[in-house]
Amino acid sequence: MKILLTEDDDKLRTELALFFKMHGYDTGEITDYKNAVEEICRAGGDILLLDLSLPDADGKYICKELRKRLAIPIVIITSQNTEMNELLCLNYGADDFIAKPFNPQILLAHVEAVLKRSQGSLQETEEISCGDFILDISRSVAKAGEQEADLTKNESRILYCLAKNRGKIVSRDVIINDLWDSELFVDDNTLTVNITRLRAKLESIGRKGVIHTKRGQGYLLE
Repeated sequence: MKILLTEDDDKLRTELALFFKMHGYDTGEITDYKNAVEEICRAGGDILLLDLSLPDADGKYICKELRKRLAIPIVIITSQNTEMNELLCLNYGADDFIAKPFNPQILLAHVEAVLKRSQGSLQETEEISCGDFILDISRSVAKAGEQEADLTKNESRILYCLAKNRGKIVSRDVIINDLWDSELFVDDNTLTVNITRLRAKLESIGRKGVIHTKRGQGYLLE
């Protein structure tokens, strides 16, 4: 698992990187704060630790923009410990909010709890049948014969949700809750974009039209 650190205190960032590595995690450090959203998207982490007070950047804005693009779990770490900041961050899509100063062991416990919630459903099995093709969860790949399509974490989770309910209509709300635990944290357009991209990738392996839209109801995997 890879933890991304977006923290402008060099000493704290280095200490956290060493601490998490001691506990078996890979780490990545995001220091280009003006382009933090793009850098985080490219870095491919499993969870993000995000400070609110960054040079030339607003942590709350970064959180809000990331949630439009990624399902990466976000843990806010900040000295701006007010109820309003906590409420805003949670409504913008953060998964947890930790006030500085903190005990690293407590932070680790929070990180592992968030990871367990976000990864739990996908750890039930490594592969799941989607009819005449397979979702390989461990590799985040859709497979049909010798053909494969790489999926993003969002796409893999959406397909997993549909495959678990294959032959049944799954509402948009159910999919959103399965992805991010609460529809309050998700822009509805994000789901539409991810469904469109998932369909294109399935078409690339010869599985065109397997995800059906049921107007006013949701989606169905045949």
